[in-house]
Amino acid sequence: MEMVRKNALDMLNQYGDRFLKKARENQKALEELQNIIGISSELNRIEAFDISNISGVESVGSMVVFEKGEPKKSDYRRFRIRTITGSDDYGSMEEILLRRFTRGIEERKLMTENKIEVKGFSIFPDLIMMDGGKGQVNVAIRVLKDLNINIPVCGLVKDDFHKTRGIIYNNKEIRLEEDSLGFRLIYKIQEEAHRFAISYHRSLRTKKMFKSELDDIKGIGEKRKVELLKHFESIDKIKKASLEELVEVKGMNRVVAEELYNHFNKEKEEKR
Repeated sequence: MEMVRKNALDMLNQYGDRFLKKARENQKALEELQNIIGISSELNRIEAFDISNISGVESVGSMVVFEKGEPKKSDYRRFRIRTITGSDDYGSMEEILLRRFTRGIEERKLMTENKIEVKGFSIFPDLIMMDGGKGQVNVAIRVLKDLNINIPVCGLVKDDFHKTRGIIYNNKEIRLEEDSLGFRLIYKIQEEAHRFAISYHRSLRTKKMFKSELDDIKGIGEKRKVELLKHFESIDKIKKASLEELVEVKGMNRVVAEELYNHFNKEKEEKR
C-alpha cells in the first residue's frame, strides 16, 4: 500500500500541472463557446453527430460525446441507417436523432417509474453539434421540436477546402479565430465525429466483403470464418492456401477444408 501511495504521489507531482493546465484550457474553451453562441446554461456535455456513406452505400451515423472538453468514449454510439435508401444525409440524420432521443425519453420514463439512476441515452447534452450547415441544423431542430425537447443546436461548417471555418447558430455563421481555444475544441470534436463515423463505415464494408467471399461455402460458419481470417490474415491468402494448410486451422476438419479448397480452385479453373 505504501508503494502504491508513493507511486500515485510521484505521478501527481510529475503530471499534475499538465492535467490542471489542460482542464483550465478546456473550461476556457467551453466558456468561449458559451459566450459566442449566447446561451445562458453552462456547457458540460456536448454531443456531435455525423453521417458517412460512399455513393449512398452502407450509410451509417455516429454520435461522439465530449464532457468538460474531453472525449467520453464510453458514451459514443453508432447507428446503422435502417429507413433511408441511397445518399440522403438529411433523412439519415433525422433517423439517428429520432432514435437517439426517443430512446432517451423512454429510458428517462423507465428510470422515473423505477427510481433508477439516470445514465445512458437518458443523459441529454447541453449542446448538440451537427457536422454540416443550416440544413443539418434545421433537421435537428425539427426533430427536437417534435419530441418537445429544448437543447441548443449548432452546425460545424467547413470551407471549400474541407477545413473547419466556424459554426452556424440561429441561421448565422460565426467565425472563430483559428488560434482560439474555442476553435480548437470545435475542430477536435468535428474531427472525432468524422473519424468515428468513417471507422464504423469501413468495418461494415470489410465485414460485407468477408461475408460475400465465404458465405456460400458449405461448412463455413461464423466461427470458422473468424479462425480462417486470424490464421491467414486475408481472403487472398485463404484462396492461395493448400489443402493441408487449411486443415491446420483451428476448428477445421478435412471434409470442410476440401470443400473450401475445391471452391476457390474451381473458381480459378473456370477463370482459365
